[in-house]
Amino acid sequence: MVNRLIMIFVCMLVLTGLLTDSATAITAVEIINRRDNNEFFEEAKVESEMVIIHGNRKMTKNMVSLIQGKNAFTSFTNPRDRGTKFLKRADDLWMFFPDAEDVVKISGHMLNQGMMGSDFSYQDMMESDKLIDLYDFKLIGEEDLAGRPCYLLEGIAREGKEVSYYRRKTWIDQERFISLKEELYARSGRLLKVTEVNKVEQIDQRWYPVESVMVDQLKENTKTEFIIKLIEFNPQILEDTFTLENLQ
Repeated sequence: MVNRLIMIFVCMLVLTGLLTDSATAITAVEIINRRDNNEFFEEAKVESEMVIIHGNRKMTKNMVSLIQGKNAFTSFTNPRDRGTKFLKRADDLWMFFPDAEDVVKISGHMLNQGMMGSDFSYQDMMESDKLIDLYDFKLIGEEDLAGRPCYLLEGIAREGKEVSYYRRKTWIDQERFISLKEELYARSGRLLKVTEVNKVEQIDQRWYPVESVMVDQLKENTKTEFIIKLIEFNPQILEDTFTLENLQ
């Protein structure tokens, strides 16, 4: 009788533990939603620096960007590129070259080219949606990355969604819910790019990546560092910011 009571008690403890684990287990959707809450924004002003490294050659480009929903306006401020501007309106992208005094629409195969010679494509800057709206994610494991425990998730592009990469693996910091690393794949399964975050800061009660590096796996001896010098969420943006007239 005593042995039977002990067995019942042990079974209850095990069952309670299983129920507790089930109740507290985090899902892929919850992880991505918390990541999006940190990294997605509706409006921002961003001052940034892009360091393009090709072998022993290094180019530094500075820019100021105004972002509002699916629209973005970027002006380069470093001496060599001063006056070069980008305008993104929804799914359209234009570029103004001051030397040619001409506005060019970036479309078709041009979107896959490196933006200003960087490892970031023009298509990369076109995506402004939350990841949860573009991909179906599943939790495939947990790994440590640079000493930080991470959730490892795999996302497959949702049917009908226009995305730069069909599949992506992302390592999300379990404490701060920031993507610390991503592997970006083509539909064929080929690895196209790898991006890693080197520095994270807490800004306006959210964690945000401020230093990262992108490596194009289809090129040799190249990488691009992206450094945010200043970011302001929900700034005042003039109504005529995102117009073609403002490009010139």
